[in-house]
This record gives sequence, C-alpha cells and structure tokens, in this order.
Amino acid sequence: MKIAVIGTGYVGLVTGTCFSETGNYVTCVDIDQKKVERLVAGQITIYEPGLEVMFERNLRQQRLKFTTDLKAGIQDAEIIFLALPTPPGEDGSADLRYVLNVADELGKILTHYAVVVDKSTVPVGTADKVRERIAKNAKVEFDVVSNPEFLREGVAVEDFMKPDRVVVGTSSDRARKVMENLYAPFVRQGNPIVFMDERSAELTKYAANSFLATKISFMNEIANLCELVGADVDAVRKGIGTDSRIGKRFLFPGIGYGGSCFPKDVQALVKSSDEVNYDFRILKAVMDVNTDQKTRLIQTIHQHYAGGVKGKTFAIWGLSFKPHTDDIREAPALYNIDALLQAGANVQVHDPEAMEHVKRIYGTRIKFFDDPYQTLAGADALFIATEWPEFRSVDFSRLKTTLKDSVIFDGRNLYDLATIKGQGITYYSIGREVIHG
Repeated sequence: MKIAVIGTGYVGLVTGTCFSETGNYVTCVDIDQKKVERLVAGQITIYEPGLEVMFERNLRQQRLKFTTDLKAGIQDAEIIFLALPTPPGEDGSADLRYVLNVADELGKILTHYAVVVDKSTVPVGTADKVRERIAKNAKVEFDVVSNPEFLREGVAVEDFMKPDRVVVGTSSDRARKVMENLYAPFVRQGNPIVFMDERSAELTKYAANSFLATKISFMNEIANLCELVGADVDAVRKGIGTDSRIGKRFLFPGIGYGGSCFPKDVQALVKSSDEVNYDFRILKAVMDVNTDQKTRLIQTIHQHYAGGVKGKTFAIWGLSFKPHTDDIREAPALYNIDALLQAGANVQVHDPEAMEHVKRIYGTRIKFFDDPYQTLAGADALFIATEWPEFRSVDFSRLKTTLKDSVIFDGRNLYDLATIKGQGITYYSIGREVIHG
C-alpha cells in the first residue's frame, strides 16, 4: 500500500518506519527542512531501541522516504496518517491547530479517495472537525478515521509490530476494509482489531492512559502511607499485584510519572470533562498527587540535612522520564534539579541518552558526566531519578568511598533493602524502611 505520514516526531517516525517494514511504501512529510534533510541522509532523529536498524533498511530499499512537500507526499497515497503534535494549552486542553491546519490543506490538494487517519492523541470530536475542514475544499471522496497509538517509549517498535490490540474508529465500511488490510500483518497471532465509532476510539486513548496514571498515583499514595505506618510498599505491591483483577503492572512506586503522554492526556481528559460540565474528581486528584510526588524526596533531603542543603553537591543518575528513551518531557528529574538549585545546592548529572536535551535547558548551571561513577566525585549524596538498567548493578564500596556522606536518595526503589544493609550507606527510598549507614 502507499501511505503518507504527516509529522515525523516520535509517533510519526515510528509509524512510518514500521509500516514500511511490512512492505508498504511510506512517505513522511514534515515542515522542518533541517530534520527532513537529516532523515533523507540516514540520520535518525529520535532514540528508540530497535528503530534505527529498521529505519536504515527501509530507507536503503526505498520503501521509506521523506519530504517537506505536502502535495508530493500525499500523491497516490491510499492512507494519510496525521501524526502531528497536540500540545497542551494553558488551560490544559489539547491544541489542535497543527492537525486542523493540515486538514485545511488536504482539502485543497486531494485528487483521489483516501482514508485520513488521526494518529495523534486528540479530544473527542476531533474526527468530526477534521472531516469538516477537509470537506470545505475537497472535490473528491474521503473518509476520516480515528486510530490512536498505544506506543510505550523504549519498546515502541515491539508495541507497533506486535500490538495488544489495534483500535480503529470509523463509521465507513470502505475505510474499515482499508484499515483491516493495512493492519492484517500485525495481528496474525490473533490480537484483535477493535472497531468502533470515531468518538469512542478517541476517548479510548485518553481513558487507557488516564487509568494507568491513576494506578501509578494510587500506588504512590500507598507508598507514602507505608512510610507513616511502618509498612513495606514492596510487600503490599506483591500482595495486591497477584490479584488477577488488579495485575502486576504500573504498581511500582516512585517520584511520579512524566513523559509526553500521561501528563498531557490526563490534563486533556479533565479539560474535556469540564467542557461538558462533568467534574472528573478522580483524575484531578491523580494530577495533584503526581505533582506532589515528583519532589517528594526533596522533603526527605531537607530533613536529612537539617542544617540546609545550600552548598551541598548532589549527583543525579537519570534524566529521561523513563529508561530506554531520551525524552525529558515532564521528567521528574528536572523538577528535582530545579528544587535543588533553588535551595542553593550544586548538581552534577549522568544519563545514558538524555544529557544533550538537558544541556539546552541548564547550560553551565549544572555539570554533566559521561560516566555514572565520575558523577559521584565531589558529591555529598546520590539522587536516583530514572531506573536505567545499568544503575541496578552498582559497586557499593566504590560508591561509598566516592560520596562524601555515603547517602542515596532513591526515587525508583532500585535496590533491595537486604542488599543495602551492612554497606555502611544511608538509604532513602519510597514507601520503605530507611537504612541508616
């Protein structure tokens, strides 16, 4: 099939590359000339495990192309995916200007029937708006479909190639057949393509992410309660996670969720609810809990250093909002860096992938190190903000002798308490006993 993908951000690049992997001819369109030039030259613009090899192979075999010319990009395309940014506005609502602007242009240049697919995360009713914008100028038939993405950064290629389910919102039999043919190679093992109306598909994406965010915030609340009553959140997590009605995933406490999806999607669903005069109380509480949780360990740091943290130096391991990505959007690490700098502390950091993005924000206000142990030199304490696998197996004796105070503030509960005991390290984590070195 011939496919156009409008937008080469995270979702657009993964979508275009993965569709080309199954033999489709994909043209990706973006207005950023420099980005397109890099992609044409074979330079991938995001970090996502497994994507680069697939990208290079399909670029070489000419199944994957890039252009800044929208008209040329959609020429002969049977399916046109809109994978455009929908950033939150000041009031929390999703900003649809990029999606609707492209819809306006599509109406002017479509010369044949095509299925236009909303791949971006968009509020309920967006498909109707896109359809109206295209129809204003269109001289040919077209259909608009909602096909939300469910990609987890760090495992997005696997999620796309072997999806749990594919959600397609359409009221058109013709579009349904096109989408069935497109996704057939991806669901050969029997995972479903779930067809529904467009509005239900749009809400499904928000509902899924908001539910997962709720599980995270609930577990963080339980962890905070554990600290007050002397319970162990790891034991509680295992106790409830073995209940099949609850499941084991998204029950790990920490310093809150971040990234491009959960914060934005929860906020947007609350805003959409407000617009129809529905008070979505649970999700408002989820946002409040997450905001507080991101800097919860800052309170612990101030309590530990009762004389103040001014002049203290903190090594931070992990800057991305989760491991296996360079995405720092709403990353808890940034909130903690800000709080430490504001308190007069010094900060030096390490992350396997995200440091270049963070350098653009802080410049010389913090120090950057390519090696995690080098980050510890001259530091009073270690703060762990992201659970990268390489942080799990640590040389505690080296860590103890390098840090001035031999203190760890672990925002991701990386280490088993039994392992920490006897190391001579003071260890603070989330929802668990404090180990005094």
